[in-house]
Amino acid sequence: MKRIKVLAIIVCVMALANFASADTFGTGSNQFTIDFVPISGSTNPTSGYGIVNNDYRMGTYEITNGQWNKFTASLGMPVTGNPANAYDRNAYYIGLNVPTNGVSWYEAAQFVNWLNTSTSHQAAYKFTGTQGTSDYTLATWSASEAAGGTNLYRHKDAFYFLPTEDEWVKAAYWNGSTLQTYSNASSADLIPGLPGYPDKPDPTKWNYAPSAGSEPWDVGSGGEELNGTFDMMGNVWEWMENPYNDSSYGTTSNRGWRGGEFTSGSLFISSSYRTANEEPECENDFQVGGFRVASVPEPATLLLLGLGAVMVRRKR
Repeated sequence: MKRIKVLAIIVCVMALANFASADTFGTGSNQFTIDFVPISGSTNPTSGYGIVNNDYRMGTYEITNGQWNKFTASLGMPVTGNPANAYDRNAYYIGLNVPTNGVSWYEAAQFVNWLNTSTSHQAAYKFTGTQGTSDYTLATWSASEAAGGTNLYRHKDAFYFLPTEDEWVKAAYWNGSTLQTYSNASSADLIPGLPGYPDKPDPTKWNYAPSAGSEPWDVGSGGEELNGTFDMMGNVWEWMENPYNDSSYGTTSNRGWRGGEFTSGSLFISSSYRTANEEPECENDFQVGGFRVASVPEPATLLLLGLGAVMVRRKR
């Protein structure tokens, strides 16, 4: 009987640990949540992208216009910086539940910093100057401050951050034993696209929203992907935290994009495809750019796992 109870406890704790979690930000009418799914560091590809040895959480959805608008209202000042014209546009596609778009890397970094500082955590990205003015400039952390001692963009104590390309690829395509070509399908089942657009994955077999074609869709409209995320294939291109190809972590170095957008064909949403955007101040309407947020593991998850171990020991 005791053995059955112990097994039941373990199963229950493991199930709870795998649940998606939601974190709350802002207050009053500007309050919003971000959903996360856990990604394990226990298994990894042997080479290439997607090798992340630590547990972390990936945003279930891309950040929406509605969330972005509540952030800017809570910040209480313009999201400006260096160069001054980096933040001169609003989203091109304005629905509240579509991914925020036309977002520069610098803008996304300031969103993430606010997530941290508004919840009493360390800012992920180092800016100098006065926020809200054109002299607000990205700098890098020292090796002693940097995540892993090498990621000079991200502070080691940051709780929320933009995903690196490895973190993003693993969350999108890793199935526990291999990197899949696509985030929830193993073969390219394509159907004709709209006139002038590439062929698109069959919406009954892929995560594309069935009505997608001419603009981004509401986040989560498509099917759930293999690790619990939505829209990592298509909708809008997503910023990567790390430089595309610069080991020195230059502050103006090109950043990568992953995942394709709503007009993308099968190549651009595959795990093998990577591309560099322009400098981090770029806001490109043609290749619609947005982002999602990643995080360290939820402390409550670690508590549940520890509680399970304690209860097992007591039953013995």
